Amino acid sequence: MMRPLNNAGLVQTSRDKTAQFLKAFRIGSTPRWHTVPAKAPRGLITHFHFIPSTPPSNLTHPHTNDQTRIRPPAMARLAALLLAFAVAVSATTLAHGRDLPTQIKLTKGGGAVGGDSQECVYTVYVRTGSIWKAGTDANITLELYTAGNADGVAISDLPSWGGLMWGGHSYFERGNLDIFSGRGPCMATAPCRMRVSSDGTGAHHGWYCNYVEVTVTGPHRGCAQQLFTVEQWLATDAAPYKLEAVVDRCPADGAAASE
Repeated sequence: MMRPLNNAGLVQTSRDKTAQFLKAFRIGSTPRWHTVPAKAPRGLITHFHFIPSTPPSNLTHPHTNDQTRIRPPAMARLAALLLAFAVAVSATTLAHGRDLPTQIKLTKGGGAVGGDSQECVYTVYVRTGSIWKAGTDANITLELYTAGNADGVAISDLPSWGGLMWGGHSYFERGNLDIFSGRGPCMATAPCRMRVSSDGTGAHHGWYCNYVEVTVTGPHRGCAQQLFTVEQWLATDAAPYKLEAVVDRCPADGAAASE
């Protein structure tokens, strides 16, 4: 005959062993792995691992044996110093704009006012023809002269010097009216002779120019305006087979002349 199970005794034994098991942990001690009693009651968790709530005092690189402490505040201060240095250098460069490379310069300075002081403002309008293949990929240079070629200025790269069109705009394309404006040296009188030239580079070097219009002004000076009608190809494969055009509107015998 089977004995009846003593459920009360089993429950008490389980409670006693559980109490012994929990005494192995000291509340508030340094988190670590703890040894489990050899006879742990069935169904109890056999391992406890407490995750610390604060990071260890010393942080080292995980892939080296370097024990140098990493100090985030120090790194932040260093980054701030480097940024401040970069801003200071940029501000100094902008403040000394005369030290920057320029695309406009005096070609003849005999009659220039104020030397190469860049006190005048030039605005240039360039109209490209609308005929087939009139646009170009070449670099365009503009030269302006006063009467008798007493003095003049040359702009070697119009878009870099003073391109005013929107970002991503392609200059000197078919049908374009491109506008440029920038500072330059003052000339004694208004420009009346113009030379526009192409360096013949790019996938399509040929360019058909309708006209170039120039406005010049400066301190205590009026506003001078001159229209130079070109209507010519600047190309090696189309008449007149030249990469330049010269328009002279300086008064000679009372009439405007053109080359």
